[in-house]
Amino acid sequence: MNQSITQLQNGTAVITGAANGIGLELAKQAHQLNMNLVLADINFDQLLRVKEELHLTEAKTLLLKIDVSEETEIAHLCIKAYEKFGSVELLCNNAGVSLNRLSWKHSHQDWEWLMNVNLFSVAHAIRYFVPRMLEQGTPAHIVNTASAAGLLSTSGMAAYNASKHAVVTLSETLYQELQSIQSKIDVSVLCPAWVPTQIHLAQRNRPDRFGTHQDPSDSMSLKFEDRMSHAVQAGKMTATEIATEVFKAVEKQQFYIIPHRKINSLIEQRLQDIVLLRNPKVSES
Repeated sequence: MNQSITQLQNGTAVITGAANGIGLELAKQAHQLNMNLVLADINFDQLLRVKEELHLTEAKTLLLKIDVSEETEIAHLCIKAYEKFGSVELLCNNAGVSLNRLSWKHSHQDWEWLMNVNLFSVAHAIRYFVPRMLEQGTPAHIVNTASAAGLLSTSGMAAYNASKHAVVTLSETLYQELQSIQSKIDVSVLCPAWVPTQIHLAQRNRPDRFGTHQDPSDSMSLKFEDRMSHAVQAGKMTATEIATEVFKAVEKQQFYIIPHRKINSLIEQRLQDIVLLRNPKVSES
């Protein structure tokens, strides 16, 4: 077995957005490696159900109600993880939210919500966890969940696309920096396409300070919302399969994790558009 997986056994995994979807499946696979689990989510009741479902023990589990849009709560997550377990071998910055609108229909609060959850939660986790992971001096791995939307640009998803593109470049930068100092920390960025999770229902957990959910008033934005809902529910790969791909990538020390290989042609087309100075192809709406 590859050392990158062996070192995870009996180590500690910190996973945000762990109450359902990909985060839950990552927790299940980490549990199979007998890892200590630090599971964070804004929905604490669901975390309690996860603990019961997986028969997790108090000695090897820490559940935390965390709003990842708050820097102080990411700092708290780091402090508590190290207080209980002393080291972190796997950090999965997985929490994410989505919103569909025409670009000019996004409010300032829409942008703040998506950027704080999707991007700044990752940036803050890097700020607080990486120094501690470097200090512990043992092999470790960071997995940042971006999206196919971090590699492509789809209509009706401006704030989501921007946040996920940022996670990709942040992850690439972090990888290069850690490699340049010959650290024992590896990095991967996860870029799945549609997966049947509940991300299209993310508005249910939107904190009040980012404003209440407002249904779009224009027909085009409503069409984008409907399209995403159907696409998520029709996703061909399950969250379990995505988590399996993540752990395979960790084992191979693979940076880019793109489970839906059918999007390769679209990625290549976009890159060629850039190289050849072609106008972008208009995505289907």
